[in-house]
Amino acid sequence: MNEYLADDKFIKTLVPHLGTLYICSVRVISKKTLRDFWVKHRDCEERLKSWHKEAEEAMWKTPKDIKKEYPSASFLANNRVVFNIKGNNYRLIVKINYDYSIVWIRFIGTHTEYDKINALTI
Repeated sequence: MNEYLADDKFIKTLVPHLGTLYICSVRVISKKTLRDFWVKHRDCEERLKSWHKEAEEAMWKTPKDIKKEYPSASFLANNRVVFNIKGNNYRLIVKINYDYSIVWIRFIGTHTEYDKINALTI
């Protein structure tokens, strides 16, 4: 949760002056890609569901925000991030638009499959 939201005093100060408080979390496109993968790889279903839920509740505005929650995440060019899933058995590559809080899933696969792709262009 964003540290500003945890501070009730901040909210009480902000809302009366600005009106309605809108909380914008991250939009993940698309969960279907994850679902299709976990149907074939049942051992990572719960981990992918957890990652999806955490991502949708996140307020990632910079790579530093992600690094706080996912210290093992790797950051690539073009706002791509590689997440290790289930102890690095699987790799998840996303592309993030921080300004609009959108995460596009670009790849999910085994470590072996990951080694065969170009993470910068997929």
